[in-house]
Amino acid sequence: MAQSILIIDDEKAIRSTLLEILTFEGYQVDDAADGAEGFRKIMDKSYDCVICDIKMPKMDGIELLEKVLEVKPDMQIVIISGHANIETAVEAVKKGAFDFISKPPDLNRLLITIRNAMERKSLVVETKQLRKKVEKVLDSDMIGTSEGLSKIRETLKKIAPTEARVLITGENGVGKELVARNLHRQSNRSKGPMVEVNCAAIPSELIESELFGHEKGSFTSAVKTRIGRFEQANGGTLFLDEIGDMSLDAQAKVLRALQEGKITRVGGETEIKVDVRVIAATNKDLMKEVEARNFRLDLYHRLGVILIHVPSLNDRKEDIPMLVEHFLETIANDYNQPIKDIDSAAIQALSKHNWTGNIRELKNVVERLIILSDKKITKKDIETYIFMK
Repeated sequence: MAQSILIIDDEKAIRSTLLEILTFEGYQVDDAADGAEGFRKIMDKSYDCVICDIKMPKMDGIELLEKVLEVKPDMQIVIISGHANIETAVEAVKKGAFDFISKPPDLNRLLITIRNAMERKSLVVETKQLRKKVEKVLDSDMIGTSEGLSKIRETLKKIAPTEARVLITGENGVGKELVARNLHRQSNRSKGPMVEVNCAAIPSELIESELFGHEKGSFTSAVKTRIGRFEQANGGTLFLDEIGDMSLDAQAKVLRALQEGKITRVGGETEIKVDVRVIAATNKDLMKEVEARNFRLDLYHRLGVILIHVPSLNDRKEDIPMLVEHFLETIANDYNQPIKDIDSAAIQALSKHNWTGNIRELKNVVERLIILSDKKITKKDIETYIFMK
């Protein structure tokens, strides 16, 4: 669809010339003979760009500019005038005009300005859409109204403004990282970074370098100095996921960092102050790990000032219908497909299932159903594609 432009000018010759040129360039062009007519057209139709004279009857260009931007702040308006001076140009731009061009307009400059205005409009629209998507994700990632989830929300509101360290426990796939992200977003450190480390995914011989960094030449492959995760998270939050898999040596250094607020890079001697709030998570019973001498008791007490347990999906099955609807929408959007309906019998079947993989498994199941089922997901689809032996 062609991009649309409105020309507002009381000089018929200017309107006719611009209309002919811009139509030839492929734009859809309307025109208006005065400010009042132009304002009415802008209110009735969405234009990608407006070219507007200043000196006009009924409503001048500056007044129109102010009135339009009050109602449509993203409108791109290019002011043109045969009475150009620096003061007028500055006033127009200050009041929100995209640009100011003297009459008679240089056509090359006018075309470039229009193209730039169109690009800016597209960027503004894309930015708003992305912001809405991000806000939607941030607002909806903890889906459900179950008692367990409600208690977590209440706890987060109480502890978020504090600097208390938090230990989040729960099975794999229950959403421990979502709880950590919500805690960071609600905290006074929300403008700072949130750095996530999966302790189970990093080899034990590399975990210290990952957390604390290293100096150049400290070991064979250390060809340059590296900043560790503690330093990266300075002023923000460090999320240590699966902390129960961390080696005892690394645990000792983490304990020291928590006690003193300082770290030392591998191979270095200088102590570096760090200001981080540590949130840890694990799917293990850390007290059993302490008894087995796999985890330090003093570190456990340092990390577990506040304990949050995230219930399994089997313990909050009343949330399954809401989670399914959420995944149907988000996955369909990811695939750029229409959102599929699901009948009540299918929802009941999903609610009765034993979810050993928790929310992660449920999301995978919904994705499979979206791909394999027809327009509407039925109980038969559940039996055919999910629970078949």
